[in-house]
Amino acid sequence: MTKTLLITGCSSGIGHAAAHDMRARGWRVFASCRQQRDCDRLRAEGFESPRIDYTDAQSIQSGLAEVLAATGGRLDALFNNGAHGLPGAVEDLPTEALREIFETNVFGWHELIRQVIPVMRAQGHGRIVQNSSVLGLVTYPWRGAYAATKFAIEGLSDTLRLELTGSGIEVILIEPGPVTSKIRENAIPHFEKHIDWKNSPIRDRYEGSLLKRLYHSSGPDAFELPPSAVSRKLAHALEARRPKPRYYVTTPTYIAGTLRRILSTRAIDRILLRYR
Repeated sequence: MTKTLLITGCSSGIGHAAAHDMRARGWRVFASCRQQRDCDRLRAEGFESPRIDYTDAQSIQSGLAEVLAATGGRLDALFNNGAHGLPGAVEDLPTEALREIFETNVFGWHELIRQVIPVMRAQGHGRIVQNSSVLGLVTYPWRGAYAATKFAIEGLSDTLRLELTGSGIEVILIEPGPVTSKIRENAIPHFEKHIDWKNSPIRDRYEGSLLKRLYHSSGPDAFELPPSAVSRKLAHALEARRPKPRYYVTTPTYIAGTLRRILSTRAIDRILLRYR
């Protein structure tokens, strides 16, 4: 039987590439998006595309129900991918904004996982792949909100992997570094909604650093890879007989993983402060 895969956040970037790449490998891909217009576009590209908005519990339930109705109640794999960024200094971050980003980047993932696990338990197998980030290993200035969600995903996923041992369900983390996507562009509305940088005590640092990076692209980041680099790791995570618990993508992620193992926190801080 053709294996089935649900991917979230397929409107662009990593999710869109993964949907195409995994379909090319023979998977039946359900490419979900948050907005209906993006689902319609994915359907025009030949995908089954349920609408799943992580901030809308009803859409999570109905989107998964649509998948299960189409597959006869089976789902071999889930790739939790949809997320957004919220750049800004932690001291300028309203608590409500932190709640908002956790709704999308953590709580919605958790809700979907909890609905998927009974399906996978009943069939005796399944793979849950979580798209984390290098910012789930180390954090950079201005990325406190996003990093907090990815650190949370790391902790939840590691715990879930232990708890599901022996169930036939594998839990796997993919940790990309700089990958070509629209995450910076998509973060701008959240930044403009929540961050009052003009009245910040570090306004000069916003003007000298973050605003330039956010609004004025200077081309690809150092070591940036295309989304297909993530798809290659996803394919291994889904198809290997014994998948790894973690897959690093891009040179910065390998470096960050190594630094965490061999350097003190203060030494890592000195390195990361170069990027503020």
